[in-house]
Amino acid sequence: MHVFNRPRRMTSAAVIAFLGAWTAIGYGQLQTAPISKAMVQETALPAIDRGLRDQDPPRAARTAADADRVRGAGGDTLPYLRGSLIVKFREDATRGAVTAATAQVAGTIADRTSWADFDIVDIPDPLDPEAAAAALRARPEVEYAQPRYRNHAMARPNDPLYGNQWNFPAIDMERAWDIQPGASPAVIVAVLDSGMAFFSGTVRYNSRLPFRLTQNGPLYPALGQVEVPFAAAPELGPSGSPRFVSPRDFIWNDDLPVDLDGHGTHVAGTVGQLTNNNNGVAGMAYNVRLMPVKVIQGLWDEIFGSPFDGTDDVVARGIRYAADNGARVINLSIGREEGGPATVVTDAIRYAVGRGVFVVAASGNTRADGNAANRLAQPAPDIAGFVAVGAVGRTLDIAFYSTTGSYVELSAPGGDQRQGGTSAGILQQTLDSDLLETYLRPVSQYGPPRADAFAYEYFQGTSMATPHVSGFAALLMQQGINNPAAIEAAMKQFATDKGTAGRDDLYGFGLINPRATLRGLGLAR
Repeated sequence: MHVFNRPRRMTSAAVIAFLGAWTAIGYGQLQTAPISKAMVQETALPAIDRGLRDQDPPRAARTAADADRVRGAGGDTLPYLRGSLIVKFREDATRGAVTAATAQVAGTIADRTSWADFDIVDIPDPLDPEAAAAALRARPEVEYAQPRYRNHAMARPNDPLYGNQWNFPAIDMERAWDIQPGASPAVIVAVLDSGMAFFSGTVRYNSRLPFRLTQNGPLYPALGQVEVPFAAAPELGPSGSPRFVSPRDFIWNDDLPVDLDGHGTHVAGTVGQLTNNNNGVAGMAYNVRLMPVKVIQGLWDEIFGSPFDGTDDVVARGIRYAADNGARVINLSIGREEGGPATVVTDAIRYAVGRGVFVVAASGNTRADGNAANRLAQPAPDIAGFVAVGAVGRTLDIAFYSTTGSYVELSAPGGDQRQGGTSAGILQQTLDSDLLETYLRPVSQYGPPRADAFAYEYFQGTSMATPHVSGFAALLMQQGINNPAAIEAAMKQFATDKGTAGRDDLYGFGLINPRATLRGLGLAR
C-alpha cells in the first residue's frame, strides 16, 4: 500500500536496495527474523516545535513509479509479495475440497490471523501469484483469491495558523462550524495509515542491514540497535489522552502504531486537529476521538525490519479491527494502482459499512502519470456508505495529480502546488521531516530518526482531500445522521457542482459543501 500522495524528498526512481546479508538470506526469510521493536519507556521530553515550513520547495505528486522498491540486489519490483496468496473459501466448502484446491497450487494454509475472514495460503516462491490466484478462482469452493498486493499512502509534506488554511474557507467551513462546531468525542474516526503521533516515549529498534537509496547510490551502514524518541503531536493531544482510542499496529503486530513517516499524523490533523486553542491550525471535526491504525509500512519501518508490509490483507484486517472497536468513520488515504481488484479489502469495507461505519478512500494521484485507478477506491459506486474522493487545488479546479474515473464520487481540497507554490498545499502539523528523514543526508550525517519534533508542513494529494470528507461525516453523525448510505446521499445531494453539469469523472457529484448539507437537512441555526 502507499499513501496518496506524500512523495519523499528523493527522485521518482527512489528505491531501497538492501545488500550483504539481505542478498544472502532473501526477503522472505528476513521477514521471519525476530521482530526488532521494543518499548523502552513511556515517558519522554516535551515535543519539539520546529515551526512553520512555508519555504520548503513544492514537491511533485507521487506516481506509481515512486512506490517501486528493489527488495534485493536482484531488483524485485513486483507489486505483490511472492510466496503467498489471499484466499477465501466458501462456507460450504468441504475439507477435502479445500485440500484439493491448495494442492493445485502446491500450497499450505497458514494459521488464521486476527480480524480476518480469509486465509493466507503459502505457495512456492517460483509460482506466479497472479496465475495461481486465477487458477483458484476457477474452483467452485473458492469465493475469491488474489495476490497480496502492496498498498501505499496517498498525501505530501508542506505548513501553521488558520490564515494559511485556504482549504476550510473554500468549503465554507466557518459557517458550517456555526451550525455544528466540531462534532464530539462520541464519534470515533479511525485513520488507517502510516501510524499517528499519539505516544510519548522511547522505542528500541534494530537496523541489521546496510542499504542503498538508489541502485548506484552510496551505501548507508546498518545502525544496529537504536532508541528512537517519540512524542505525541501537540495539536492532536497529549500522550495517554482518552482522545486516542484502541490503537493498533498491523505492520509490527502490536498496540503501538507510532508514525515513522509523518503521513498518518498529517491526515489525522485534517480530520481532528485541536481548534480554538490559540495555537497552530484547525481541523474539520476537532472534538472527535481518533483511532490510530497502522497498515502502511514506511521507509524506516522497512529499514528496521518490520514483519509485515502494507498488503491488501493487512489493510482488510485493519478495516475489520476499526469496525469492531467502535469506529464510526474510517479514513483510507492509501491504496495501490497495480494488479487486480482488491477483493479482500472490498469485502472488509462491506463488513464495516454493514456495521454502520462510513468509509472514505482517496481516488489516487496518477492523473499526470497514466491515470491508473486506485484499486481500493474503485468499488465505491457499488457500496452505499463508501465514497471515493478526488482533489481540487486552491482555485477549486481539479488538481493536476487527482485520478479521474467513473468511481470518483466527491471532491475536496487536496492542494495543487503547480498552481501557487508551497502554500497551495494543505497545512497541518506533522513530524519534522528534517529530523525524521536522515537517510536523505550524506552518509556521514546519517543516523537514527527523531519522531519527537514537529513542524507545520504543506502536503498535497488526494490523501489530503480524503480526511475533509471523513471529518464532514463526523459532523453529520453528530447531528444524528448515522446511516452510512444516508450520509453519502446527503453529501452528494448538496455538493457544489463542478465541471460538466451533474456527475462527471473529474469531480464526481461535486465539491463537498458542509454548510449547505447541514442547512439542507434542516439543521440551520
